Amino acid sequence: MSKVIAVANQKGGVGKTTSVMNLGAGLASAGKKVLLVDLDPQASLTLSLGYREPDKLEASVADIISRVVNDEDIPEGLGIIHVSDNMDLLPSNIQLSAVEVSMVNAMSRELVLRYYIEQAREKYDFILIDCMPSLGILTVNALASADSVLVPVQAAYLPVKGLQQLIKTIYTVKRRLNSRLSIEGILFTMVDRRTLYAKEIIEEVNEAYGKSIPVFSTEIPISVRASETSMVAKNIYDYDPKGKAASAYSALTQEVLKHGC
Repeated sequence: MSKVIAVANQKGGVGKTTSVMNLGAGLASAGKKVLLVDLDPQASLTLSLGYREPDKLEASVADIISRVVNDEDIPEGLGIIHVSDNMDLLPSNIQLSAVEVSMVNAMSRELVLRYYIEQAREKYDFILIDCMPSLGILTVNALASADSVLVPVQAAYLPVKGLQQLIKTIYTVKRRLNSRLSIEGILFTMVDRRTLYAKEIIEEVNEAYGKSIPVFSTEIPISVRASETSMVAKNIYDYDPKGKAASAYSALTQEVLKHGC
């Protein structure tokens, strides 16, 4: 049985895209068939995987959503790009912004993406959805389609303060749209354990949420090499296989695999 994980946080710059790319690569190297879905009009995941002109792609997630909204057939494999062994990408581009506006008047607008994801489940072990940094209709669609939510959080004051709103949204979607939705875990990113500040933030989150929400034991350390992966269009295992970030993402992959499909 497949598992769909939405990677979400309305705060930008917390490592969502980097985490999707490297977790996806880790799962693929473990022999799992993985689909990465870029659900951000900024196309950060698509760009990070080396597709530098996403607006010139023949098809994208925007075309999928448009076809569902308009009740049109979706051709087999539409928009899918084979990235590497066991890993595919459904890319994004700026067209998604226009599609997002059109969804406002669509019937069952919160469930548009779910129609497609339910079909894609048959072909993949894991589907990872890279959400845009907002709690708008696209993110709600991702949550309505997913089995669980992975929440990357930078170990800093402002990103942590936004957690409460995100968690409230997750539970609202669970209550109204997707009863199977759970929180995969809070993932601390860009962690500098040398500072007392980071330690205090992590401790505060564990005290506030740790009893009711899973927190990954793996922490993604702050790493220049990890931040460079988007620029060079390589996952961390190919770019810096012996580095601390690669080791951390490998440990995260094992934690996700333990949670199982």
